[in-house]
Amino acid sequence: MRALSRPLDRDVDLNDIARGDGYLFVRDGVGIAGRGVAARVSIDDVPEFLAAIEHDDQADGARPVALGVVPFKPGSPCELIVPAMAVVKAADGRRWVTTIDDAAPDLDTPARPQPRAQSFTTEPLTRIDHYLAAVSAARDAVRDGRLSKAVIAREIRVSSDEPIDIHAVLLRLRASFGSSFRYSIDGFVGAMPELLVSVKGNTVRAQPFAGTTPRTGDPDTDQRSAAELLASAKNQTEHRIVIDTIHDTLLPWCSYLDWEPEPSIVAVANVQHLGTRMEGHLSDPRPNVLELVRALAPTPAVGGFPRDAALALIDEVEGFERGRYAGSVGWVDSAGDGTWAVALRCAEFSADRRCARLVAGGGIVADSEPLAELAETQAKFQAMLSAIVRP
Repeated sequence: MRALSRPLDRDVDLNDIARGDGYLFVRDGVGIAGRGVAARVSIDDVPEFLAAIEHDDQADGARPVALGVVPFKPGSPCELIVPAMAVVKAADGRRWVTTIDDAAPDLDTPARPQPRAQSFTTEPLTRIDHYLAAVSAARDAVRDGRLSKAVIAREIRVSSDEPIDIHAVLLRLRASFGSSFRYSIDGFVGAMPELLVSVKGNTVRAQPFAGTTPRTGDPDTDQRSAAELLASAKNQTEHRIVIDTIHDTLLPWCSYLDWEPEPSIVAVANVQHLGTRMEGHLSDPRPNVLELVRALAPTPAVGGFPRDAALALIDEVEGFERGRYAGSVGWVDSAGDGTWAVALRCAEFSADRRCARLVAGGGIVADSEPLAELAETQAKFQAMLSAIVRP
């Protein structure tokens, strides 16, 4: 397999490259959009596969890439996609296009989706009484000392009488969640600000989240909610579990690993989170970013702690298969660099694009109240609902 990378002398919108049938991973205009499939490769074979590509780099620093989603459940089958064409916009302002074999660059700007009215229905796939019972079971397990935290989620479905335009959904997500990682991989679409892990050279970064409160749009109310979130013993406990686990997991690969002493508020359009930045220097030989993804995911922020006990409880009480929800989404290049986000605030579209499954959950600890957790999931659903539903 041969790859050719050439610089782009004009700006492009990655959303318009991906459209509704391509691939996207972007934040603040920096990222990758792909079209076509040169190969689908088992995640375990991706490093060797990318390294074996014969690459003509005329863009000074470009590399072949693969994108994909690692499912929530450890050990699940997983393939990453090597796009036939990938357009990359780097943080330093450089732009390039990489094509595989004889793929022709497809850089034409498509017509933007036009506003239109559409009929939608929204229905719970998880019964509310089932969800509340699952939250109570998780809380009781924490109180009994069987685990420290478990994340319990529930499903809803959005249906329409005509196909939902994913390109339009991506543009709406950009308008409201431009500072989040936005992604579209094989009908799996979302926007989430939480950085699971990134590797660039010998630098490793993470920004785990745990602890959430809704945003109302009123500055004074949101400021009070943020202060309450920072002061909440329940949310601080939940956050500390996540920080300690990620720190302890990354540390063996690092010559140093530093992190913020106190969590800060990370606000997006619909909610506010507690987040903590981490940065370290990887020891040689440094790991491929996929090794770190495999080691970290699922973090306590999406599964619980201890991991095995929390995953067993989720299997017992949640009542559905998460699949790609709460997995990891991102990219890796032939040098082992890459960026991976936590795959939350997402929708999984059907093949005919007439319905989408949405999932939202929250961390359950000893002080959790089931109805408060229900309200938190309702706030989290708004990210994708507001991007999809246009009556």
